[in-house]
Parts: sequence; structure tokens; C-alpha cells
Amino acid sequence: QVQLVESGGNLVQAGGSLNLTCAASRSVRGYAMGWFRQAPGKEREFVAAISWTGGRDIYSDSVKGRFTISRDTVKNTWYLEMNNLKPEDTATYYCAVDSVVISMMKTKRPSNWGQGTQVTVSA
Repeated sequence: QVQLVESGGNLVQAGGSLNLTCAASRSVRGYAMGWFRQAPGKEREFVAAISWTGGRDIYSDSVKGRFTISRDTVKNTWYLEMNNLKPEDTATYYCAVDSVVISMMKTKRPSNWGQGTQVTVSA
């Protein structure tokens, strides 16, 4: 088991930016790392994922072009840079990691989750 801790959530105006960070308690070498979000009354949804090598990243259509996922393999940390935020981006954001190919982060519920960080975008 690996513990994940998110940080960086905040209240921001529409059009603004935020950077989220997820720190793992141990090496996640070879794992796929990702971000998900859950808005009130809605199911948790995939946002973005990146491979350990960093050679591939994938995004949901709703954030493509606005969000960027990156990782630091030395720190076992990954990030979500969020630009041009919209009120519909308001949610609790969770980081997750699993020993799967990156594409499965969209379809298989990861086995390790953080506690979540709140992002609120005001109109």
C-alpha cells in the first residue's frame, strides 16, 4: 500500500489557475499516476494520467488543452497544472496510482487514493 497526499486546492475565479501536487509515501516506479475529481452529487471521474516514464499522458475531453499533468520521479510526486479554470471544474480532486498501463486509469478504479483537495471556481 502507498499513501498519497494531495495539496494545492483553493478558491479561484473563473479563468484563473491552480497547481495541485500529489506526494507518494514510497517509490511508485513503474506505476501509472493520475488525477480524478468528484463534484457534489456526481460520480468520481477521470481527469488525467501520466506514465512513470513520462512518455505518455492522457486527459479527459473536458480538460484537454487546459490541464497538464507532470511528474517528478525523484520525489515520487506528480502535479496537475490547471489553467483557464471554469466553474464546472469545481470538485474535490483526488490523486491515484496503480500498477497498470496508463490507459487503464480511465477504465479501472485505481487501488491507491489520496484524501482529496477541494478546488472551487467562482463565476
